[in-house]
This record gives sequence, C-alpha cells and structure tokens, in this order.
Amino acid sequence: MPDKLEITNNIRTLRFFANEMTQQTLAEQAGVSRQTIIAVEAGKYTPSLELAFRIAEAFGVSITEVFSVVKQPKQQELKEK
Repeated sequence: MPDKLEITNNIRTLRFFANEMTQQTLAEQAGVSRQTIIAVEAGKYTPSLELAFRIAEAFGVSITEVFSVVKQPKQQELKEK
C-alpha cells in the first residue's frame, strides 16, 4: 500500500492578500459553486487537476503556490504469531 498523500492549500491566505477576495468571487472566477470553494479551502474536498489550475489562475500564481502535498507514512500492522 502506498503512502497516503495529504493535500493542503493556501486559499484563505491568498484570498486575504487578494484584497480579501470573497469565496463567492473566487467561485465565479473558477467556474464552480461557493460550496465547492468552501470544501476545498477547508480541506474536505480535493479538487480535480483542472479546478486546481483554475483556482491558481484566479490568483495569478502557480498551482504550487496554492496547493502542496505531504506524504503521510503508511501504517503497518505488526502481526504477532
């Protein structure tokens, strides 16, 4: 089983530095609903690659400035015999 990938984002920070852009404005620019932006920002939904690029484009930054990934080591169960 491969390591688990935890995808994090800087959307809230980027919205703040973009003249406190609202979630609704970002949603409109990215072509999705406000609820989708809320879920992505909260880390409850991992966006498609296309949406990730559209979000980055809305801020005028690279995708790596919006999203990052951290490998979480896989949990191995030790079986005692």
